[in-house]
Amino acid sequence: MNPTTELRRTTMPSPVGELTLVASPIGLRAVLWEDDDHRVVLGAEPVDATDDPILELARRQLSEYFAGERIEFDLPLDPVGTTFQRATWDVLRTIPYGVTMSYGEQARRLGDPNKARAVGAANGKNPLSVVVPCHRVVGANGSLTGFAGGLAAKAWLLEFERGLRAPTGPAGGEHR
Repeated sequence: MNPTTELRRTTMPSPVGELTLVASPIGLRAVLWEDDDHRVVLGAEPVDATDDPILELARRQLSEYFAGERIEFDLPLDPVGTTFQRATWDVLRTIPYGVTMSYGEQARRLGDPNKARAVGAANGKNPLSVVVPCHRVVGANGSLTGFAGGLAAKAWLLEFERGLRAPTGPAGGEHR
């Protein structure tokens, strides 16, 4: 099967902006930000779907996450990437809720502490933001660095996970 065929999408509001969820028949393929170009990220334009079981499950679990009711995701995933990218994303999935890791530590976990920049580049290609928590990776000194959704969204997600923000964002509204 061509990896760009049979892609379905739906959108959902979140405290960090509208997210587009994309699924293949195998699993969740992407969680995209408002400014992401679907064709560049996915290689194709997915079709709208409102009754897809994978998208419904992803939407429910993300809603639970943003309501402060879920700290881990249990979804079938189908990210597309190189062997190195997929290994890097696998390490992301081991970072506990509310905890951060440096790019250097992530590189060490992959077996080569000198690959922090390569790890950063691979994290930047992570198609499954929030679900595969690249927002939990920070600079060696704890500084916030690149994030597809923007640094404000990254800061919000980290503060939210540390219990410093209400589940629905500031004053019950959306935060961007």
